[in-house]
Amino acid sequence: MTSESRNSPTEVVEQTIRNRRSVKPADFTGATLPDEAVWKMLSAANWAPNHGRTEPWRFFVYSGEQKATLAAALEQMYRQITPVDEIKPSKIQKLHDNCSKSSHLIMIGMKRQESGKIPEFEEIAAVACAVQNLHLMAVVLGAAGYWSSGTPLCSDELRRYLGMADADRLLGMFYLGCPQDNLNSQGVRTPIEDKVVWKSTST
Repeated sequence: MTSESRNSPTEVVEQTIRNRRSVKPADFTGATLPDEAVWKMLSAANWAPNHGRTEPWRFFVYSGEQKATLAAALEQMYRQITPVDEIKPSKIQKLHDNCSKSSHLIMIGMKRQESGKIPEFEEIAAVACAVQNLHLMAVVLGAAGYWSSGTPLCSDELRRYLGMADADRLLGMFYLGCPQDNLNSQGVRTPIEDKVVWKSTST
């Protein structure tokens, strides 16, 4: 291998990966990204690896006035599936605020193949790879994102609302927006050597 110069393809890819951060909607400016930029992100997602060429990722994109429509539907679902004494008005308000401050809302789904030949966990892993591709392209384009799950973002009620089949899986929502300036987003990772078992030639 030869050493790579600064700003070489290797350096650019490595820095893009290292610079990726989960930025919550509270740290978005509220500005709107061009639809063309979002399509670039979705196109990057479409090149994720997948076993058997099943391409199981499905994305449901909400922008403009449709963000409020989705937020209202999510509030209704939250009220339906949450015991009355456990409903938190603060959570409902946060849901609406997150949707409002986002440029685009992207629901993340996994389309299950009828044959069931490919194990489900492989299909879910493929969708996760697609989301990573989407997120990395967002970084390149100067956007920010946050993958959120939990009630009601992975509920059967929302899955049916989106028109997904019973065998399909809903894997949450990706909040997409424009990041505020000067965010304190320094990344921290423990050494990779602590997470690798490497066996080579026998001694």
